[in-house]
Amino acid sequence: MSQDLIRMTATEAVARLRKREVSPLELIDAAEARIAVVEPSVNALPTLCFDRARAHAKRLMAVRYPPEANEPGWLGGLPVSIKDLTDVAGVRTTYGSPIFRDHVPSRSHPVVERIERLGGIVVAKSNTPEFGAGGSTFNEVFGRTRNPWNTSLTSGGSTGGGAVSVATGEVWLAQGTDHGGSLRRPGTYCSVVGIRPSPGRVTRGTAGNLWSPLSVQGPMARNIPDLALFLDTMAGYCSADPLTFDAPAESFAGSLGRAGPPKRIAYSPDYDGKILVERETRAICEAAVRRFEDLGCVIEEYAPDLGGIEEAFMILRSQHFVVDREIQLRDHRELLKPDIVWNTEKGLGQTPSQLAWAERERAAFYRRVMEMFERYDVFVTPSAGTPAFDVNRTHPETIDGVALANYMGGSMLNAAMTMASCAAVAVPAGFDRFGRPVGLQIAAPPRQEARAMAAAMFLERLTGLDRMVPIDPKEGVVPVG
Repeated sequence: MSQDLIRMTATEAVARLRKREVSPLELIDAAEARIAVVEPSVNALPTLCFDRARAHAKRLMAVRYPPEANEPGWLGGLPVSIKDLTDVAGVRTTYGSPIFRDHVPSRSHPVVERIERLGGIVVAKSNTPEFGAGGSTFNEVFGRTRNPWNTSLTSGGSTGGGAVSVATGEVWLAQGTDHGGSLRRPGTYCSVVGIRPSPGRVTRGTAGNLWSPLSVQGPMARNIPDLALFLDTMAGYCSADPLTFDAPAESFAGSLGRAGPPKRIAYSPDYDGKILVERETRAICEAAVRRFEDLGCVIEEYAPDLGGIEEAFMILRSQHFVVDREIQLRDHRELLKPDIVWNTEKGLGQTPSQLAWAERERAAFYRRVMEMFERYDVFVTPSAGTPAFDVNRTHPETIDGVALANYMGGSMLNAAMTMASCAAVAVPAGFDRFGRPVGLQIAAPPRQEARAMAAAMFLERLTGLDRMVPIDPKEGVVPVG
């Protein structure tokens, strides 16, 4: 019975919860049993809170028809994981930092409050790099999270624990965050789906950078309908976040039911050679995007001019680090990992003119991206320049034979869409010759998450790759060549 439950999609599980064919306590038991089996191999969910989860489940079960059950995104008692960057009341929340290794918040983050109000049950905190900085999930508090397709490889970052938790069937849905690809690259590396919503779609609540559009909260899942369900749970106005706005009149889950495939697609494997992408990844992604032609879609190779957007991203990202990490750098420098020290000091050394140039460059790039969307419904690229790499490394050393300058060097496919504030979905596209997952990034204009997810849903139907998860973790070696 437990195995049958963990293999259900989130949408199926919620439907059964609504009919009372299964109870929240049964799902919690199934999640607990699966976590016990999987965790020794992957280290995705280092902090568990089953007593708290069962207490929440009993409160839900005591009310037969709660008014929230009529709202979009109602989860009805479904177990979920919450990234360890995000506070859960009464549960150890470390942000992946030794500075906060014993931190237990008294109040949950607003997005967690929303998830729990709508029937999501938090059973675990998912592992993250220190303060979410990095494309590989490891920290000094909990260690490394491993990729279930090959446990010698990284799960990606920074929502690596969340991606693994849904890929292995530990939970049905995972909450995460995204700055330069932190929902999209782990989704790609673990062959699940993740969406970076538009800024303001989901509350960031307690963030220090409340007026910056770079970092957002969002969902991960095993398939697109489940992703839409969890985005419905999270979306909406929140007084704690000045960028938020009301949820759409039609739910994201509902919009998928009447959506058609995109008519015109702009596809670029590497922005005319300006972003590094491995040759085999390009070939796999090209074959996947061509599947849209089976639906009558017109596909044209096109990319907006990047201009100086990579440098602009690093300037604005570094300023983001100054807001978030300046105080820790002053008081606890010895407890910060080198990448965080480097990024924060880079920000502290920047001039007002550099910041002004970066903002002008971002505005110019945004206008070029919007011009593209006047002609095309969605913009598709690979979701990562290389498949998952050695779990012991912070980032791939090279892409297509070219050495990377820093830990963010392989992130520009994702970061470009971050800079344009686009809604962007990572969806599985296939596997390389070593069995490593490869994915596509499907982007739509700001606030057009439904459009991006609909296109991803049609590709998912064509490939059937969503039916390959959940999986049991597999041992392997780091590929050479």
